[in-house]
Amino acid sequence: MGLRLPAGIELASFRPRLLDDWRQYNRQRFVQDISAGLTVGVVALPLAMAFAIASGVKPEQGLITAIIAGFLISALGGSSVQIGGPAGAFIVIVYGIVQRYGLGNLLIATVLAGALMFLMGLFKLGVLVRYIPVTIVIGFTNGIAVLIAVSQVKDLLGLKIEHLPADFFSQIRTLAHHLDSFNPIALCIGLGCLAIVILWPKLYALPAVAHSPAQRMLKAVARLPGTIVALGLATASTALFGLSVETIGSRFGGIPQTLPSPQWPAFSWDGIRQLFIPTLTIAMLGAIESLLCARVADSLSDRPRHDPNQELMGQGVANMVVPFFGGIPATGTIARTVTNVRSGATSPVAGMVHALTLLAVVLVAAPLASHVPLSALAGILLYVAWNMGEWHEFVRLRQFSMLYRVLLVGTFVLTVVFDLTVAVEVGLVMACIFFIYRMSTLFRVEAVALPADAPGTVQVITLYGSLFFGAVAKVEAIAQHLRPNTQVLVLDMQRLISMDTTGLDALQQLHRSLQRRGVRLVLCHLNEQPRGLMERSGFAAELGAHNIVPDVRAALATAAA
Repeated sequence: MGLRLPAGIELASFRPRLLDDWRQYNRQRFVQDISAGLTVGVVALPLAMAFAIASGVKPEQGLITAIIAGFLISALGGSSVQIGGPAGAFIVIVYGIVQRYGLGNLLIATVLAGALMFLMGLFKLGVLVRYIPVTIVIGFTNGIAVLIAVSQVKDLLGLKIEHLPADFFSQIRTLAHHLDSFNPIALCIGLGCLAIVILWPKLYALPAVAHSPAQRMLKAVARLPGTIVALGLATASTALFGLSVETIGSRFGGIPQTLPSPQWPAFSWDGIRQLFIPTLTIAMLGAIESLLCARVADSLSDRPRHDPNQELMGQGVANMVVPFFGGIPATGTIARTVTNVRSGATSPVAGMVHALTLLAVVLVAAPLASHVPLSALAGILLYVAWNMGEWHEFVRLRQFSMLYRVLLVGTFVLTVVFDLTVAVEVGLVMACIFFIYRMSTLFRVEAVALPADAPGTVQVITLYGSLFFGAVAKVEAIAQHLRPNTQVLVLDMQRLISMDTTGLDALQQLHRSLQRRGVRLVLCHLNEQPRGLMERSGFAAELGAHNIVPDVRAALATAAA
């Protein structure tokens, strides 16, 4: 049971999924989790560095985020198999915040966003994230994928650009102005890594012929992640042949072999006030991405479904802690989570092992990262961007309504041209407007044909759907279309499922308009929700109990009497 506030609001209990999985833990599951964690750790290594560099920060900040936040998200979250860390969806957001507000303010915004995510989970708001329409999610996901791909053109082509702007059109203009510094070696390395990442998994699909040891060995090697193979070959080629390309060492001076000591970011109220929008953006994107990722994990695993509120609290704690070590925002990551599930993970222990694997790599092999060419990471990120986008949805647009098309394409364009915050805000407003319009079209007012023996001065009208503020115009028009000899108007409300206060006000105005014309209003077949609203507002007493009857037959009998 959760704690109860004095006002009666029930809070969620802080109970990580690890505690539940631990009760039935055994040696076999531990071995599976160790194997899965090592695999995911290897996959996460190049992605953590690539996401950090693309976000405009140092590669070690991505590794720190994957280690600390990845460990905390697994240990404190509400999913058995989700892997947390730096994500591609945050690249555009983090890069824009760093360019506009500076790295220090990014860390502050991440702490505040973590606190906001924790409160969202504590007050059981995790379910609200599911109310965001899928069209908006697809639109901004595809938009972010485009922005990630554009941001990698600089390193893919080896262009000598000191600072790449944050907005889309300025990036295109800057890239075009610096095409004369194109480095063909960097392009070859980037395209080579991209080709390896794409084609490497296909080697595992080769048939294993008994009399072909080379083919069996090739299939065994193909079990290695393609990103690691591509990164290893590119790094070895750069170091052995002295290729003239920009590397992690030439730009950042390498990666430290130790974790940084915690430091307190410089807080100021003036800075916090200007970080309201970045904080809200990080919190909302982190919540959406983590819960979407957890839902994907649920569909792939036979483990119990995730707890969205606990997942948000775990994500919140991780994002509150990691900035003190210089880390960037973290959330659930779909690619690494899918790898974790397919590698046989059974509990959050696999995610914790993944973080410890990255820690071991940093402590032992950090100097080797100095030779990693940035164009290789750009090629890997291009593959990530392509997989991140749901491009087939653009092809399927013709199968859906115009409202669906406008919402998806509008969110996509706003994400690319402006930013994610504007896209989600406008997208939600558009979704609400379209929903209101759609619901208003479902509300109908239809006249009922009466039997020949019914009084000619009685008119019966049936209401269908929900009577709310978007549909009141149809009720207001009833009085204008009555027959001249009508003395009793019966509203059959059996198919009226709900009504809001604006709909109630429209009924009251209709009643008063009919009273001035000497027409009596009778209601029948009232459902529970409309009846309760009428009784609480006093309209039922104003109308009179004799004018609220069970069915149309009783209404006709009342009218005849």
